[in-house]
Amino acid sequence: MEQVLMFSSLLAPLVTAMMELLKRTFPIPKKYIPIISFFMGLIIGWLAAPVTEMNVELRLWSGGIAGLAATGLYEIGKKGKKYKRAS
Repeated sequence: MEQVLMFSSLLAPLVTAMMELLKRTFPIPKKYIPIISFFMGLIIGWLAAPVTEMNVELRLWSGGIAGLAATGLYEIGKKGKKYKRAS
């Protein structure tokens, strides 16, 4: 389980960056961002085969966790900017 959490923590910033690129490129309704982020995490986890020796199931699990975490990571960053402006 440690491998999954560690790999997820490495994938989360990558998924966050890819989602930001996707959102700036295409108009995506906000309600679809978490599900797109989840599937992007799955895809990136699946494509990470050359980087890790983890089996496919663990990479997909890590990617899904990273995708969901990336959505939360983005929201935290967005709220942080909002609070800084109010100060």
